[in-house]
Amino acid sequence: MRSRLWTTLAAGLVSACLLPAPAFAADGPARTGAPAAAAATRDTDLKDRLAAIPGMTVVQEKPVDGYRFFVLTYTQPVDHDHPGRGSFQQRLTVLHRGADRPTVLSASGYGLPADPGPSRSEPTRLLDANQVSLEYRFFRGSEPATGGDWSTLNVRQATADQHAVFTALKALYPGHWIATGGSKGGMNAAHYERFHPGDMDGTVAYVAPDDAARPGDRAYADVIRSNGTPECRAAIAGAQVEALRRRTALTARYEQYARDNGYTFSAEYMGSADKALEAVVVDTPWAFWQYGTEADCAAVPGRDATDQQLWDWFDAVDGFSFYTDQTLSYYAPYYYQAATELGAPEVAYPQLKGLLKYRISVWDYIPDKVARRPFDPGTTRDVDRWIRRNARNTLFVYGGRDPWSAERFSVSARTRDSHVLTVADGNHGASITALAPADRTLATDALLRWAGLPPAGGSGLTASPAPAPYDALLDAPDPAERHRLPGLPGLPG
Repeated sequence: MRSRLWTTLAAGLVSACLLPAPAFAADGPARTGAPAAAAATRDTDLKDRLAAIPGMTVVQEKPVDGYRFFVLTYTQPVDHDHPGRGSFQQRLTVLHRGADRPTVLSASGYGLPADPGPSRSEPTRLLDANQVSLEYRFFRGSEPATGGDWSTLNVRQATADQHAVFTALKALYPGHWIATGGSKGGMNAAHYERFHPGDMDGTVAYVAPDDAARPGDRAYADVIRSNGTPECRAAIAGAQVEALRRRTALTARYEQYARDNGYTFSAEYMGSADKALEAVVVDTPWAFWQYGTEADCAAVPGRDATDQQLWDWFDAVDGFSFYTDQTLSYYAPYYYQAATELGAPEVAYPQLKGLLKYRISVWDYIPDKVARRPFDPGTTRDVDRWIRRNARNTLFVYGGRDPWSAERFSVSARTRDSHVLTVADGNHGASITALAPADRTLATDALLRWAGLPPAGGSGLTASPAPAPYDALLDAPDPAERHRLPGLPGLPG
C-alpha cells in the first residue's frame, strides 16, 4: 500500500528558522547623522504613511520592544489577469525596525494566526531588518468570495499578490529586499523568484520541496527507508502494526478524545475516527523523521506497550488533533494546490499490507463545494527548470534527514551567486545557524551581500551591524509551519 504525503509547512511551515541562533551582545551600532535623522522622521508618521497607501488598511498597531508592529489588510484582485472579477482583503503584518534597514518579505504559504503577533524569520534577525509577513490567498482571513471556484488559488496569482504588496511598500522601505520562507513557504519563495525575478535582491528558501513530478523518482521513499538504524526503522514499523492491530480500542479512545475537545469527523473530511486513526498511523514514520532525531528512537513503544503508551507516542510524534475537521479545514487551500499543481511525494509501507481499510484521495481533504480541476504539473516543472538555469542570489538550505528535503531544488553553473547547502544531520528545522562553519559563513556573507551590507568579518566602518539578539518571543517557530501535512493512506503508486 502507498501513502501520498501532501507537501508542507506547517508546519507550515517553519519552518524556516526553527533552531534558535546564538545571542549577540549588541543590537548594532548606533546610526547618527542626516540619514538616521531622516529615518527617525519617517518613523514618526509611519502609521499615517501605511494608511495612505491605496488599498492598505491599518487594522491595529501592537507594542513590541525595539520595533513598531502593524496588522494590515491590502486590497487584491481575485484575478490579477482580470481585475474586474472582484477583489478581496489580504492580511499582512509589518515589523518595522527602521526605514534605513533591509526588509525581509516572509510568506509562509499558509495563513497568519487569527490574532497575529510579532515574529522574526532567521534572515530578519541576522540582518536586523524589517519584516513583511503575508498571508496566502484563500486561507482563513484572506478568502476571496468565489464560492466553489478556487481556480485563482494558484502559484501565479499568489506571487502576483506578493509583487503587489512589494510594490506598495517599496517607497516606505527603499533599501534591499530579501524573500524567505520555510517548507511550503520555501517553495513559495522560489516561485516568487521565478515569476517576479526583478523584485527581490536575494532569496533564502528553507527545506523547500521541489515536487517536479519526475517519472520514477524515489527520493522521498529512499530517505524514509534509510534514515536511522535498521533497529529504529523496525521499531517504528512495529508500532504502526501494533496500533492497527488495536484499531478498535484506539478508535474508541480517539472518539472520546474528539468529544472531550470539541473535534468532529464529518464526511467532508475524514468521515470517522477510524479513518483518521489510519491516517495518523500511516503518516507517523514521515512525521518522526521530519522533526525527530536518532536519539528519539529509544522512545518508540514496543509490542508490550499499553494502549495509553501507544496513544501518547503517536500523539506526540504525529498529533491526533491534526486529522479532525477543525484542522483539515484550515489546510484545505493547500490540499487544493497539491491536487492541482504542486504535486507530492509517494512512500510505500509494505509492513501495513492487509491492515489498511481505506483509499483516501486528496480531494477528500477539500470541501465538496470546491470544483475539481485536473492536476497540471506544468508550473512546478517550469519553476524547477528556471531555478536550475536562471536563479540569481538564491540560497536553499536543507536538512540531511528531513523527508521533505529529499526532493530539492538545484542550481547549475549558469546561475548567479546561488547555492544549495545541507545541515548534514538536520531535520525540517534546518537553518543557516545550524550549517557547518564554512557553509554558515558562505550563507551569511551571501545574505549580507544581497542585503547591501558588508561581510560579517569586516571591521570598523566596513563591518556589518551585529545581528539582533535572539529573542524567545520574536524568534520562536511558527506552530503552523512545524506540522507536516498528513499522509493519504492507500493511494496506488
